[in-house]
Amino acid sequence: MTNEARKISGFILLTMPSIIYGGYFLLSILSGQQESLGLTEFQKSMFRAGHAHAGVLVILSLLIQLFADHLPFSKQGVWTVRISFPLSAVLISLGFFASAMGQSVSAPNKLIGILYVGIGVLIFGMITIGIGLVRGRKVE
Repeated sequence: MTNEARKISGFILLTMPSIIYGGYFLLSILSGQQESLGLTEFQKSMFRAGHAHAGVLVILSLLIQLFADHLPFSKQGVWTVRISFPLSAVLISLGFFASAMGQSVSAPNKLIGILYVGIGVLIFGMITIGIGLVRGRKVE
């Protein structure tokens, strides 16, 4: 593991307590302990989706750090790939959460756009790393 992969992986792992707390809070919502919030089924679904995507994309972000060590790109290109995955985790999750904020919300608000930006960042990262790994040889 390179020094870059180690550092970014450390920062990614430092986000895990917030995801764990989010899971605890989501469990309290879904088990009826937060009825005073008056959340709609739509909001509960969006919060559930945001939490699930955060967890999965953070795990993917950690895995990508190892793959990025073998890319045939410049240092800046590799850093772009390294950052795109954790950034997409933040943006996608934020899009789910932010688009469902408010009282009695039953449809996404305009902040759903954040989700689509995150999807774009994730697609960019996936295609870039896929091409890089298929191309092969690492440039030193």
